[in-house]
Amino acid sequence: MTDIILLSDHRVAGTQVADNGEPLVDTREVSTLRVDARKADDDGSYAHVRAGVLRRLLLAQDALPSGVRLLLVEGFRPPALQRRYFDEYAAALRTAHPDARPDRIRELASAYISPPEVAPHVSGGAVDLTLCTADGAELPLGTEVNATPEESEGRCRTGAPGIGAEARAHRTVLSRAMTAAGFVNYPTEWWHWSYGDRYWALMTAAPAAEYGPATLTRP
Repeated sequence: MTDIILLSDHRVAGTQVADNGEPLVDTREVSTLRVDARKADDDGSYAHVRAGVLRRLLLAQDALPSGVRLLLVEGFRPPALQRRYFDEYAAALRTAHPDARPDRIRELASAYISPPEVAPHVSGGAVDLTLCTADGAELPLGTEVNATPEESEGRCRTGAPGIGAEARAHRTVLSRAMTAAGFVNYPTEWWHWSYGDRYWALMTAAPAAEYGPATLTRP
């Protein structure tokens, strides 16, 4: 983890938030953006992002090579779901590392699941995504989306060695398009990109995060 700032870092929690009030919008209503259903939930939270994030996703997609599309897997994540994910993974880590101190378990867990109080997905500013062909077939990027460090032997890290040339090239294509659109990557997860959240603010030296915790409201 050398030189990687994890979401458990005190600097992330210490980043100020000046929420700009942008609403959560449903990406499924945009016909040009593909949305995968593997993380679908009852209220469609997974398909929502802040309005500014959706605009940047479309910019990123326009920057992709012909025949390549973004495939959105998950956007907004309600706080209770984020807490459940974090606690379940931390519990598994405690079983695997019974002698580890609580702060070490938190650090290890944060390499895969963000602590709920600073989680990018809770702000509506983060997306988990991959690349696909025009007809929706996923392209190889070295691991499955959401592969844990344990099951992927660390290949989930964006810059991990040991992935094939084709997967590396696809990661480069994704990185260039998302970076050009203003997103930042969480380096332990090649599929995780965010804009406007605390992690983004810290990594871009922005004066404050643009998005705090969001709430999905229904008419």
